[in-house]
Amino acid sequence: MSSLDVAAGAVRRDETVETVLLLAFAGGYIDAYTWIIHGVMANAQTANLIFLWIYATAGDWTRALHFGPSLLAFSFGIVIAAWLRRATGERACTISTLIEILLLIAIGILHNRLPDLAGTLGISCVAAMQTAIFTKVEGVVCNTVMATGNLRQAIESVFLIVSGGAPPGTLRRSGIFAALCAVFGLGAAVGASPPRAFPISRSEFPWSRW
Repeated sequence: MSSLDVAAGAVRRDETVETVLLLAFAGGYIDAYTWIIHGVMANAQTANLIFLWIYATAGDWTRALHFGPSLLAFSFGIVIAAWLRRATGERACTISTLIEILLLIAIGILHNRLPDLAGTLGISCVAAMQTAIFTKVEGVVCNTVMATGNLRQAIESVFLIVSGGAPPGTLRRSGIFAALCAVFGLGAAVGASPPRAFPISRSEFPWSRW
């Protein structure tokens, strides 16, 4: 998508900067939360795979297999997202968002009764759907559940600007990807803070008694 298209407002709703920044915040929040509460990453399956093999090579299969369910749930979420894209076309983003909202509500209700099932499997499935459906910002490939690719894009864009010969829109692109990294980090910080900032027992929430 050219800078003229962006200026003309020809950006898909699911590719707007505001939407992608919000999803990046959610991605950082979810990863921090699941790591602190469940000891696995809902988004960063690279980390889960690394830990799985570290413990497996040490012969600690109990800890190694702890990371397996998240990998499987993430894979399942990718399959659902791929099917949605094929079955619903342009409506995949809207339908995926509704499914993710319903899943997160169900996770909130079931978390006290089945913490590992809801917290690990459910959230990993939601994260997979997000990363598979929301893949671009203003026509450029991005990632809302991890920062590595976004950081690369930001740095490469800065290099093009400094070295000269950067195409139109490069400065804006660099700013967008830098913002994605920053917002992802902010989400992680917020996801890590509730246990300290809000010392409220889960049993005090209404849905914990359902």
